[in-house]
Amino acid sequence: MPISILFVSILFMLLGMFIQARLKNRFAEYSKVPTSSGLSGKEVAEKMLHDSGIYDVKVLSVPGFLSDHYDPSKKTVNLSPDVYEGRNISAAAVAAHECGHAVQHATSYSMLSLRSALVPIVQISTNLAQWVILIGLGLFSFGGGNSTVLLIGILLFAASTLFSIITLPVEFDASARALKWLDTSHLASPAEYSKAKDALKWAALTYVVAALASVAMLVQYIMIYNDRR
Repeated sequence: MPISILFVSILFMLLGMFIQARLKNRFAEYSKVPTSSGLSGKEVAEKMLHDSGIYDVKVLSVPGFLSDHYDPSKKTVNLSPDVYEGRNISAAAVAAHECGHAVQHATSYSMLSLRSALVPIVQISTNLAQWVILIGLGLFSFGGGNSTVLLIGILLFAASTLFSIITLPVEFDASARALKWLDTSHLASPAEYSKAKDALKWAALTYVVAALASVAMLVQYIMIYNDRR
C-alpha cells in the first residue's frame, strides 16, 4: 500500500477513534441526567411518531450498544436496550433522532429515498472495492501495467464515497427534526435541550469523519491512477 494512502488511513482512523470516544463519553454523561418528563426512550419514540401522524411504525428493542437505527423496509425504529429503557437525556435524544428518520420516510424526504436506493449497490461495492484496488495496485507493482482493474476498483469505491456524502444531510436533517420536536413538544427543558443537541452533534460528527475519510481516500486512489496510466 502506498505511504500516502497508509498515512491518510491512519490519520482518519485516529480522528474517528477520538470522535467515537467523545460520543461514548457524552452518551454516558447524559445517561446519568434524567429527563423531567420521565419518559423512556420507547415512550419518547412513540410520542414523536404519533405527534407526527405516524401510526404504522413499530418501536423495537435490539441488542447492542448505540446500535439504534430506523429500518425503512420494515418500518421499525430499532433502539438499543440503554435507549429503549432509558429515562434520560441520551435516550430521549437518540430515540427522537431515529424517529426523525421515520418522519423523513413518511414525508418522502428525497435524500433518504436516494440513500435507500443506493443501499444494494453499496453493499456490493463496499465488499469488492478494496480487493479490486489492491489487485490493481499489485498488477502495477509486478509489471502488469494495465490500469483498467484499478479504475474499476476506484469506481466501486466512489459508490461508497457517494453514499457517505449523501448520508450527511440525512443524518443532520433527522437530528434537526428531533431537536425541533423536543423543543415544540416541551418534552425537554432548555437545559435538557442543550444537552440533547450536544449529544446529537457528536453522533453527527462520526458521519462527517467517515465521509471526509472516504473522500480523501478516493482522491488518493485517483491520483495514483493518473500517475500510473
